[in-house]
Amino acid sequence: MKPHTPTLLLVWFAVLSCVPAEFFTSIGHMTDLIHAEKDLVQSLKEYILVEEAKLSKIKSWAGKMEALTSKSAADPEGYLAHPVNAYKLVKRLNTDWPALEDLVLQDSAAGFVANLSVQRQFFPTDEDELGAAKALMRLQDTYKLDPATIARGELPGTKYQAALSVDDCFGMGRSAYNEGDYYHTVLWMEQVLRQLDAGQEATVAKPQVLDYLSYAVFQLGDVHRALELTRRLLSLDPSHERAGGNLRYFERLLEEERGKALSNQTAAGLSAQEDFYERPVDYLPERDVYESLCRGEGVKLTPRRQKRLFCRYHHGNRAPQLLIAPFKEEDEWDSPHIVRYYDVMSDEEIERIKEIAKPKLARATVRDPKTGVLTVASYRVSKSSWLEEDDDPVVARVNRRMQHITGLTVKTAELLQVANYGMGGQYEPHFDFSRSHEQDVFKRLGTGNRVATFLNYMSDVEAGGATVFPDLGAAIWPKKGTAVFWYNLLRSGEGDYRTRHAACPVLVGCKWVSNKWFHERGQEFLRPCGSTEVD
Repeated sequence: MKPHTPTLLLVWFAVLSCVPAEFFTSIGHMTDLIHAEKDLVQSLKEYILVEEAKLSKIKSWAGKMEALTSKSAADPEGYLAHPVNAYKLVKRLNTDWPALEDLVLQDSAAGFVANLSVQRQFFPTDEDELGAAKALMRLQDTYKLDPATIARGELPGTKYQAALSVDDCFGMGRSAYNEGDYYHTVLWMEQVLRQLDAGQEATVAKPQVLDYLSYAVFQLGDVHRALELTRRLLSLDPSHERAGGNLRYFERLLEEERGKALSNQTAAGLSAQEDFYERPVDYLPERDVYESLCRGEGVKLTPRRQKRLFCRYHHGNRAPQLLIAPFKEEDEWDSPHIVRYYDVMSDEEIERIKEIAKPKLARATVRDPKTGVLTVASYRVSKSSWLEEDDDPVVARVNRRMQHITGLTVKTAELLQVANYGMGGQYEPHFDFSRSHEQDVFKRLGTGNRVATFLNYMSDVEAGGATVFPDLGAAIWPKKGTAVFWYNLLRSGEGDYRTRHAACPVLVGCKWVSNKWFHERGQEFLRPCGSTEVD
């Protein structure tokens, strides 16, 4: 059978071939996988139809032969006395049975296997699976979700039902284990045991889960529980190759502990035992504040400060283009001043920008502050592309609009950056401007530092995905068609360190944004310098 590749599948091959790995960093690119999988299912169904047709022919032939041989075997000589029967017997054995053999040996799976083999080179990789698992764990930590809630798929704002099977949860725990993340290993392996105890079907067995779990709790310092789990493992599988040795090792460790004088067991030591399963402290000093803001637990402005926030019509310092149709402006924060503009981009403009940006999306990078080299980082999970005005008239139109709104020139600004966030997509707290101790990352541009940020929200987000300012306690939630604006530099040219901000992990939804970074050069008369260092 000649391999057949559906036209639609070839189209998706062309799309996917332009996309490197790291599907998990962009929901927009992951949608291509949905279409590819749909076409693969169609190819599988075609194979099943061909296989069923083949089996139907074989079954029909077997039925005829069964009826014929039951008659001929009852009276072989009498049956063959008829010359036609004798001829047909010879013909069947010489021609028909070999033809049936050819039918049975016919490889009806060739077309499906060919499609699968071609598409496999564009499948997500181990890196994608690990990235996806880490994304779920990041959502688990940031939004304080327990594994059972995630496994049941009970997330706010979801339209579709989804649940993790026992094997899915085991995959989560194993991914954490392979990364040396024993905190999450314990949480997910315990969830596996709960689902197994509830009678859910799985290919993974309890001894395998207990093997991972016992070693993980040992790595966290809980030798007593490690011993208990190992004994449970041996009760289920007495011949387990590692459990016996682990049991003796754990028993020896506990015996050594018992040999210590009770006076050495200080209160501090006892309290430390209670912290076995606490989430480890990581590299981000403002982690707790950042994540609380992501959950909507931000600082509430006092009534006095709230009175400083207003809504107004904004005409961009009486820009002619905005006098007739000013933009609605809303104060989001008083100091530093952060404002939101409404109806900045139409749905049609948003869809067009997404359309021309999607083929160019690549893993978003950060600049190493020591070397100045661009590199990917786990704390920035998204894909981005840069659009020039020549790419499409809509880009030039949006650039002009941002210029009119801000009163700043876009001549020295960076290109329009479009970003799509992936699973649990985020950008942890960072500064948009270059700090004094960093290598001059904008020197090659010759346009000075990033004086201001204009951030367009190009989608609504069902849950999560806020823009937060940890030092302020401010949280700004995405709303399609709106934009937020703030100055990164004081009028003196010094960086405003209060503008350190972050993009919270997307819990549910697909987040698209675009932004324009305005630079210092060209703004001298549009935003004059202040008279003091803190202006």
